[in-house]
Amino acid sequence: MKKIVLFAAALVATSAVNAQTGEITSNRGENWLSQDGDWGLTFDAQPLLNYAGNLFNGASNGANTVQLNNLWNSPNGSNVVIAGKKLIDANTAYRGRVRIGFGSTKETFFVDQAPQPTPPPTPAATVEDVVKNGFMAINLGAGIEKRVGSSRIVGVYGAELNIGFGNGKTSYEYGNALSNDNAVSRPTEEKQGSTFGIGLNAFAGVEWFCAPKLSLSGEYTWGLAMTSSGAGETTTESWNGSAVASTTIEGDGDVNGVDKRSSFGIDTGVSGARIGLNFYFQ
Repeated sequence: MKKIVLFAAALVATSAVNAQTGEITSNRGENWLSQDGDWGLTFDAQPLLNYAGNLFNGASNGANTVQLNNLWNSPNGSNVVIAGKKLIDANTAYRGRVRIGFGSTKETFFVDQAPQPTPPPTPAATVEDVVKNGFMAINLGAGIEKRVGSSRIVGVYGAELNIGFGNGKTSYEYGNALSNDNAVSRPTEEKQGSTFGIGLNAFAGVEWFCAPKLSLSGEYTWGLAMTSSGAGETTTESWNGSAVASTTIEGDGDVNGVDKRSSFGIDTGVSGARIGLNFYFQ
């Protein structure tokens, strides 16, 4: 709610100062508005507005508060979609969004060696257990935007199509081998079910050009979205008394124990609104 109030206040203030002046150039004669053939790059302005709001309410603005992010979430919670547009004439632009993400982490744990050497040393002998996590996420979006008006406040509307898919895997390596002295059952690999999603939405909003070729935009979205996540696989190893036995089962389950999941909805955007900072250049 705070970001919408701040955005609305900025539009009202600018309208009062510049209403019906017809002036769309700077003091140096620079054109404020986007033009035919311009390229545009869009960043999510919400973190910047949150930062400005916190300056007045006394809340903390930590080092990681101001981030440039956008629509689709990565596994660590940050948003990393790159958004841009190409103006093909004064009233029409093509939009595009892309994310191609790959990542991995490696964690090492020191655990007691089993069994301990004889006689046991002090401190106890240790070995390394290693956990590796990896993910892949691809999101692509395309759309068309129509633009209305020739003042510093421009109306925008249009439609977008977005598709995305991804998966992840966790593997385990153990320093202690299985044996009669270490007869346990433990996972060696966990594969997440692949996820696919598609969305089609309409949008409408405004752009306010606050400086030459620089605008602040606000949009509401409405449309449909479908996602489907398949079942994963878990591989475990155990000691059967004479050798290591490996078993793979389908289904990994999420925090609610669900192995497969699908969804469908028609609604306004998840965030309710988009607020963007747009840069235009030839």
